[in-house]
Order: sequence, then structure tokens, then C-alpha cells
Amino acid sequence: MVLDLLFIGLVITLYPLPIAAFVVVVSAPLGLRKGLAFILAWLTCLVAVIAIVLLLTDGQPPPPRSPTSTSVLVVKLALGLGLIVYSERKRRQRRRTAAHNSAADEKPVASKSPKSSRMDNITVWSAASLAVLLQPWGMVGVAATTVVTADLAHAQSFLALLAFCVLATSSLLTMELYMVFAPQRAQQALADLRAWLERHKEQAIVVTCLVLGLWTVGRSLYELTA
Repeated sequence: MVLDLLFIGLVITLYPLPIAAFVVVVSAPLGLRKGLAFILAWLTCLVAVIAIVLLLTDGQPPPPRSPTSTSVLVVKLALGLGLIVYSERKRRQRRRTAAHNSAADEKPVASKSPKSSRMDNITVWSAASLAVLLQPWGMVGVAATTVVTADLAHAQSFLALLAFCVLATSSLLTMELYMVFAPQRAQQALADLRAWLERHKEQAIVVTCLVLGLWTVGRSLYELTA
């Protein structure tokens, strides 16, 4: 369980959609306050999912080969396959978009200032709502199926769950703290990151979903057949 949760947390923290949104939020006026709201809402979702799973299992993993454990593995396998399918759809969509952009190379690039202006006017509550909407729920679902095996009788499970929450939030926390302690350098670094994400976001989505999907499918099949 520990290795699985750490790996899932790492993939979640590298998932580009919430990172891209957080960069815009924290760069807006009162960005630190809005970024904090984003992070708190993000963490609340993770903790809520873990709490619900632990309440359902009463903090004890189901017996191996039981109907419950088998059902959880089947759900986990389905989520992994879903991530692979989503990754492939995004890859094909990216190829079609790239082909379209190549055909329209001579057209002027539309200005993105109106979108930036709208994001500048985002409220604290809107930033929190955005964190909930952009939570990679498929990946969080994979984490939930892994939390089912947590045994609260052992301190190792508590540490693993805590490490998962921190790791899954680490990219957001790093940007927030960077803005606190080095705001001028952070603004430039975040601007560079935003520009990079605009060019490579789709690729990053494909890679993160595919990697976690393959990992989840492999682990599920192994546990179902072992």
C-alpha cells in the first residue's frame, strides 16, 4: 500500500491541469490568499475521500480473496483502464489539434488577455471551487481503492496516508511558499512555468494518465491473479 500511495501522490502532484490553474490563481491580485484557499480545498477533498473509505472499512482491510477485496480490485482495474483510454483520447485529440494548427499557421494568434483579466477577478471562494473541480478524480479514485487496504492498527498506515496527502499537494505548496518568501523571483518563475504548460500541457496529461493507468492495471491484474 505504501509504495502505491506514494506513486499515486507523485503522479497527482505532477498532473498539469491543477498546476496551470494554480499558477494563474496565485499570480492574480491577492494571489497568496486565493492560492491558500485553493490548497485548503484541494486537501479537504483528499482528506474527505480517505475518511469516507476508512469509515466504510472501519480501518481494517478486507480479507484477501473475499468478495469485497475482489470487487475493490475490479474497480481499481476499471479505473486504470479508464486512465489509459483517456490518455489515448487526449493523444489523438492533440494530434488533430497539432494538424489543425499547422494548417492555420499563417493566422494571427488570438490575444489571451481577456481570459487573464477574468482570472484576475476570481474570488477566494471561486479559487476553492476551482480546486474541487480540477481535482483529478480518476486518480483520486485509484488512491481510494488503495486506501481500502489501510490497517489503522499500524502506525505505518497513518504515515502512508499523511505522506500521500502531502506529496499530492507538494507542487501547490511549493509554489505558494515560493510566492511567500521570494515573490519577485516567483512571479518570473511562474510566468515561465505557465508558458511551458501552454506548450506542453496536453503532452503532460497524456504521460501522467498513461503511466498511472499502466501501473494501476498491472498492480490490479497481479493481485487478482496472485
